[in-house]
Amino acid sequence: MSSVQSFPPVIWDSCTILILGSMPGVASLEKHQYYANPRNHFWPLIFSMYGAPLADHYEDRLSFALDKGIALWDVIKSCHRPGSLDSDITSEEMNDFTSLYLTYPQIKTVFFNGTKAYQTYKKHVGFDTDREYILLPSTSPTPSKYMKTMEDKRQKWDMVREFAQKK
Repeated sequence: MSSVQSFPPVIWDSCTILILGSMPGVASLEKHQYYANPRNHFWPLIFSMYGAPLADHYEDRLSFALDKGIALWDVIKSCHRPGSLDSDITSEEMNDFTSLYLTYPQIKTVFFNGTKAYQTYKKHVGFDTDREYILLPSTSPTPSKYMKTMEDKRQKWDMVREFAQKK
């Protein structure tokens, strides 16, 4: 079984929103980039909610999100997983959210990119009253029972922009 490690957080002092995935998939781990699978809806959703064309380069994508006050990280620091499916994750070790929130107390809204990230955080970290916690549909290209297309997801993901504008 493969042991995998997540990336450090992508965050600026100006970020008020944190989007948490569970653990990067194989394509992301290989490229050392958040949401590197070209079929993943994450980057197209982030750009489309602002009416902007999708940037080609990863660094430009990160800058765009950070400029909007959006930080990225994963709930899981390391785990065993033989592929990209969240359902195959075992032996989870959590990232250090206590330190992150002490360093970046301006993070007031935490969005979860999918159920696995939400459930794992709830189980191992827990919710405090200092932040608002919101579950969003996964940006995975695999359709779910209720979210079949990127446009279905877009309606829910627009909430990120609404919270970012409140800062």
